[in-house]
Amino acid sequence: MINTGLAAIFLWAGLEQGLGKLLDHGLSLLPPAWRTWATIVVLVGVMLGVFASLFALSTLLERKGLGRMQNRLGPNRVGPYGLLQPVADGIKMLTKEDIVPRGADGVVHFLAPLVLFAPLTLSFAVLPYGRHWVPLNLDAGLLFFFAAGSASELAAFMAGWSSRNKYSMLGGMRAIAQMISFEMPLVVASLSVVMISGTMSLAAIVERQEAWLWIFPKWNVFTPWGLAGFGLFIVAAMAETNRSPFDLPEGESEIIGGFMTEYSGFKYAVFFMGEYFGMFAVSGLAVTLFLGGWNAPLSFLPASFLWFFAKLMALVLVFIWVRGTLPRVRVDQLMNLAWKYLFPMTLLNLFVAALWHYTAVWRAPGGLALRWVLCFAAIAVPCAVLARAMMRSHKWAPRVYRFGD
Repeated sequence: MINTGLAAIFLWAGLEQGLGKLLDHGLSLLPPAWRTWATIVVLVGVMLGVFASLFALSTLLERKGLGRMQNRLGPNRVGPYGLLQPVADGIKMLTKEDIVPRGADGVVHFLAPLVLFAPLTLSFAVLPYGRHWVPLNLDAGLLFFFAAGSASELAAFMAGWSSRNKYSMLGGMRAIAQMISFEMPLVVASLSVVMISGTMSLAAIVERQEAWLWIFPKWNVFTPWGLAGFGLFIVAAMAETNRSPFDLPEGESEIIGGFMTEYSGFKYAVFFMGEYFGMFAVSGLAVTLFLGGWNAPLSFLPASFLWFFAKLMALVLVFIWVRGTLPRVRVDQLMNLAWKYLFPMTLLNLFVAALWHYTAVWRAPGGLALRWVLCFAAIAVPCAVLARAMMRSHKWAPRVYRFGD
């Protein structure tokens, strides 16, 4: 079975190179004036098709996974084992009535889902999926990614303000505060990779991680600063994409549905899809920055875009696992986590990355172990001290229920 799996991996890697060359040859047959537009159409169509399929698969996995965690079956009525549930959900959203409040700003209310969804699709263009599958290889690809993703704050405000609903407005304000707060540690956590790699090109960052220690990879996550940066990045990414336990903008027990309260039908589905696309985008960026991108986990395996999507889906499963495990935090806890813990720790991690870089000249026996101990202590001790200080600053009090008085 192992030999069959290895043969399939090598066969797929060969097919990947062949498909890339076939695509290049097909585009070269077109007139020069058409090649650019044909390339854009092909890339956009492939990206939307792949990530739309991942969206359908992820919703099914999430509902099935959460069902198992909560001792129930999950979707099991539509199709064999409930596999056609995403199709039924899509048909339901397309056929539901689109209701717009009488006092709403109709134009802004209509544009808000598009403003959220369109920039997210742009961020997919700079992610390097494989050695021959880099849609847009920019020298400042990381900067472009964050610039495109920052439009989500505008979309949340547009949705909340245009609905003319106090719950929608409160949800929009919560979303903006949360996204801006956690975008800071998200960006700073990425800067440590830029410092070590010396480039903001995402494809070049993956190529910098193509070194090996015997048969094991030298990905950034296997360094003290990379491990800490990866953990901080994932926590900030969960909050940036409004995933549980940081889904405060959609706190149904407090503000109904947040900035999406007055949305229904297909426009609500676009918002829902945008949340998953945002999760795919930050997961793909985490794979690129810390997990070696398209590189295989062992040196004797070929590089392929299959590894990229396997790592991406592994991170998506982590997002689902966390949602089914942790309860929603309060707003004050959310902001304290962003500004009093994550942001200082990401700044400290920059200095740890610099320390790791400048101690690379320690070639003596035991030098690598000493670097690990030194850098790990430089990040672990402040982490523990800061967490303990935050716990002490909180005044615990017995919970009192007043609803029965």
